[in-house]
Amino acid sequence: MNTLYYGDNLEVLAEHFPDESVDLIYLDPPFNSKVDYNVIFREHNKDDGATAQILAFEDTWHWTLESEHALDRIMAKNGKLAELLYLIVGTLQKNDLSAYLVSMAERLNELRRVLKPSGSLYLHCDPVASHYLKMVLDILFGAANFRNEIIWKRTSAHSGSKRWGDVHDTILFYGASKQAVWNPVYQKFDESYVNSKYKNADAKGRFQLDNLTAAGIRQGDSGAPWKGVDPTAKGRHWAVSREVMKGLVGEETATSMSTQAKLDLLDSHGYIYWPTKGRGGQPGFPRFRRYLAEGVPVQDVITDIPPVNSQAAERLGYPTQKPVALLERIISVSSNPGDVVLDPFCGCGTAVAAAQKLGRQWRGIDITHLSVALMTARLERDFGLKPGKDFQVEGTPRDVGAARYLFERDPFQFQFWIVGLAGAQPYGATASNKKGKKGGDTGIDGQMFFRTPAGEKLEKVIVSVKGGKNLNPAMVRDLVGTVQRESAAIGVFITIDEPTKGMKDEAAKAGTYKYGAKSYPKIQLLTVQEILEGKRPEIPHGSANMSFERQEVKTLQRQTKKGNAPSLFGDD
Repeated sequence: MNTLYYGDNLEVLAEHFPDESVDLIYLDPPFNSKVDYNVIFREHNKDDGATAQILAFEDTWHWTLESEHALDRIMAKNGKLAELLYLIVGTLQKNDLSAYLVSMAERLNELRRVLKPSGSLYLHCDPVASHYLKMVLDILFGAANFRNEIIWKRTSAHSGSKRWGDVHDTILFYGASKQAVWNPVYQKFDESYVNSKYKNADAKGRFQLDNLTAAGIRQGDSGAPWKGVDPTAKGRHWAVSREVMKGLVGEETATSMSTQAKLDLLDSHGYIYWPTKGRGGQPGFPRFRRYLAEGVPVQDVITDIPPVNSQAAERLGYPTQKPVALLERIISVSSNPGDVVLDPFCGCGTAVAAAQKLGRQWRGIDITHLSVALMTARLERDFGLKPGKDFQVEGTPRDVGAARYLFERDPFQFQFWIVGLAGAQPYGATASNKKGKKGGDTGIDGQMFFRTPAGEKLEKVIVSVKGGKNLNPAMVRDLVGTVQRESAAIGVFITIDEPTKGMKDEAAKAGTYKYGAKSYPKIQLLTVQEILEGKRPEIPHGSANMSFERQEVKTLQRQTKKGNAPSLFGDD
């Protein structure tokens, strides 16, 4: 079954993925850019553009004892790769870039293990480290299986500081072997090109008159006369379109035919144009009717797929989100329906969404509960898929005991997980405090937005999470105050333990939110157990949860000793 995995992809791959079990791998890992990337969620019901930020990930590596251990593990599994890394580390020294490369190399080695011989890998990176990563991939796949360095123009022109404007990302494309799947995909021709080059038309469509010969004399049948026309006299030879012949009779049959037989076939199907020559009406030198094809085959410089702009319907607010069209192109050319597509750094799940849309199986891995929540919301929003029914989520708590363990180990990951599972946006962790602690508790751990059934009003729901014990009525009173301050319709209080009777009494005193003839509790108490069982905040029947509808993104950059690190994603 299609599956999302929460956890370190190195561990998930080792535990859940057998050898040669994946058809296509696309990975867009952090680029070691020394930038803190924040998700920006729009305050839907405010006109001042206020936003809430939550840290998505810190794109920074440091050389630690774990880097040393990683080198040892690589040596045990792939000595040739380890030799390369020792040379790189010896040259660059033990610094942040070395730590990044060692970490990536260990994961790429594992990804190579799970890829089928007919599979392909696409590594999305930037020019800062792409040349080092290519060396690693050359060791793992063999230099002969390198297919392309694909350049994607990810942003419009902008000025750089004493350098050429950086407007592109690099995608390294490798096949696992010569048997790697390849399906031709075509880009649309530019309209001005079509109008200038394909001016003629007939029942088959638009066409241009092209050469039926190529330069040079040949002694075989490609140089022999055909229908009274001798190409040798003009210093040329017949050049028949392989693609057209393949379409007419198939590649095997076409290979066995003489050039003259091919020309006869082309002529009988209307592919040859005979101009008149002189007043006598004698035919001139024949030409080939080249009909407008479906498009131009995909090229390794992609300029026709723009980045996800701030108003795009697919925007989820994830800082490095890539456009679905880019992933659709990659998945279309290098996999077939039913194949398994893996994204081990799946963020907000663009590769997963594209795979679902194109009828592929998929597996997604990410190390943050925030990402798993975003992906789950995206799959439900775009495809109506439900976790547990239409796809699995592995590595997240499935019972109260596991939820309590997550809370004790990492309260903020617990918060991200349970808020997302409840259908709300996480809220509160900022770039100014990248550990997630708020500089003054606002009383808000999550938010939902819903549009009333008639669509005339957008309302907000405040979510507060308490994972620890010692619950008391004052906590509910605080939520009531927050709901009033934020002009919210409803407040939701989520706890691991069962709320006390005093808390239930305080919730009842808060009254109701009314819509039409129906009323809904103004303060709603939910336990983790209830949410795990499928219970969600009560909002008017028929209203739409707008929490992940469309978001804004901003890249927040940390100061380094050399100044602000440049944005690598074009979000600024």
